[in-house]
Amino acid sequence: MKRPDSHTVQILSTPVSEHFDTIIDVRSPAEFEEDHLPGAINCPVLSNEERIEVGTLYKQVSPFAAKKRGAALVSANISRHLDTCFSHHKKSWSPLVYCWRGGARSDAMTHVLRQVGWHASRLEGGYRAYRQFVLQQLEHLPLQFRFKVLCGETGTAKSKLLRTLEQEGAQVLDLEALAAHKGSVLGLLPDIKQPGQKLFESSVWSALRCFNQNKPVFVEAESRKIGRLRLPHALFVAMHTQSELVPIQASMSARIQFLMEDYHYFLTAPDFLLKQLDYLQKLHSQTTLKTWKAMVHAGQWEPLVRALLEMHYDPTYRRSMAHTFPGFSQAKPHTLTTLQDEELKGFAQHLLV
Repeated sequence: MKRPDSHTVQILSTPVSEHFDTIIDVRSPAEFEEDHLPGAINCPVLSNEERIEVGTLYKQVSPFAAKKRGAALVSANISRHLDTCFSHHKKSWSPLVYCWRGGARSDAMTHVLRQVGWHASRLEGGYRAYRQFVLQQLEHLPLQFRFKVLCGETGTAKSKLLRTLEQEGAQVLDLEALAAHKGSVLGLLPDIKQPGQKLFESSVWSALRCFNQNKPVFVEAESRKIGRLRLPHALFVAMHTQSELVPIQASMSARIQFLMEDYHYFLTAPDFLLKQLDYLQKLHSQTTLKTWKAMVHAGQWEPLVRALLEMHYDPTYRRSMAHTFPGFSQAKPHTLTTLQDEELKGFAQHLLV
């Protein structure tokens, strides 16, 4: 492993993991949850509450009082990490440490690790410099790829086909997986929180930077937003201007069967589905919503899925595709019959020929 010579390093264009054994984010858990370097672990030198405490001292008492209290807390937390997170590492261990802007918090951790004898380095500019780098990258990196965009009405197994393509060796950008959302008004996953916008953008950049620009990238057709998250503008432009459409179609019965399997959690948690249906209030009449909710209470799953497809999803999809992909109506669709594993594997192999 090639190790940077300086104790302080700048943002690396190649994956940081190629240069360091571990990436340590010493910011508070709340800061880490909002966004962090890909692959980083969180070893905070100040907890969420301690960070607030020190900040309050700084504003209400004095900078000296804040630094004195902060130093005691930071020392105690670094000691705890030494006894737990770091105790198993050998002398050759080479971590990269960063905080918000490469200041006191990361400097304190790096100093202690180096005093122990480890080859610790500090990220110059910290997370703030990394964030600026990611935003700059997302302005042009997506435009360097040629995308193959899977498109088809809801229930044509596009996401499952993406996973199959990846298993077959294709370059795949699974935006819905990165966004933790299925991309529709009922696409929120139970008990799974969507990442923040910054973390989503980091995940998109992290995926794109690993791709070969001479090979196509498969992606599913998406609108500008997946749930509450926005696609990076340059990525949206690239997907809609320098892409090849791969239209998929399947019978209504095959789509219904697939959706009942793919959205199985609605069948076992009808209260969650009833809550999600309320998001359709601005799009459908109260009479229609009342009918759909009655189907939920009665366990009439197939009629409900059919009604949702015919009255909501399919019309919405056709309008969206006509607006965002002008060439969609002329594209020749690939017809799938069962949407089962073997058929999707064969189709994936066909797409990669």
